[in-house]
Amino acid sequence: MQINWIYSEDVSCKLKTFLKKQGISRRLLAKVRYSDGKILINGKSGRKIDKIKKNDKITLVVPDEEFRRSVPPSFVPIKILYEDDNYLLVDKPAFVASIPSPLHPNDSLVNRVVGYYQIRGYRGIIPHIVTRLDRDTSGIVIFAKHRYAHALLDSQLKEHKISKTYTAILSGILHNNHYIIDLPIGRDSTSLIKRKVLFSEKAKRSKTEIFVEERIRDNTLCKIKLHTGRTHQIRVHCSYLGYPLVSDTLYGGTISMPLQRQALHCSEVVFWDQFSSQYIKVKSNISQDMMNYLK
Repeated sequence: MQINWIYSEDVSCKLKTFLKKQGISRRLLAKVRYSDGKILINGKSGRKIDKIKKNDKITLVVPDEEFRRSVPPSFVPIKILYEDDNYLLVDKPAFVASIPSPLHPNDSLVNRVVGYYQIRGYRGIIPHIVTRLDRDTSGIVIFAKHRYAHALLDSQLKEHKISKTYTAILSGILHNNHYIIDLPIGRDSTSLIKRKVLFSEKAKRSKTEIFVEERIRDNTLCKIKLHTGRTHQIRVHCSYLGYPLVSDTLYGGTISMPLQRQALHCSEVVFWDQFSSQYIKVKSNISQDMMNYLK
């Protein structure tokens, strides 16, 4: 695939300086140079030390990609919320792993996207998963269609510039309408998978913001905004607050039929699209099992 820019500055600069400002990493440049890719200035091969001037056209030809290890396609249909040449946003069902693993090698969300790419006849691209959800959490997952798009969003993730909002049903009645939980999270030494609020050097700063939407019988429907992205962050913070997610048995909740998994759904993401110079905002309605529970 090709990515094109027109240099618009009045002052000339080196090609490598321009590419760095566009978020092109050294690793990606190495892939381009040594894997049949190209860097062109006005259609001619360019070097990193070359100077570019106003109105020059810079083209990055990114080589085709392949998985390092075979990922079998799954042809279970996916629900697409947004797609363009660079990004694919999918509505993940509950009980589907985000990525392949020894327990789920053939039908993770990545496997399903691989199958979708094959059906559509896409060539030379592989799914780059940008955001992941726990197997039992439903909602929006972002995929990048190539290395460069992935690098741009990965940078936004590290700087906490991708906005993610979740819908959750909490056990009990929250008395305030707004909470900010700014407490560090680390591994629970008694479990291979659990996390907990931990006041030690090994814990990482974690910030969660809760907005009460509705109080329904003995539960509270909330919108939850993540300001950091720690494993199980929402589940850990809500449990620590004393209001575990409905049916989240790992963190103190109890199964409440018909909901047989934690009541958590990624309902909105917003990120800056450098290709179109605009924000992309995608929403997802809560899953049917959560809706049935609320009814």
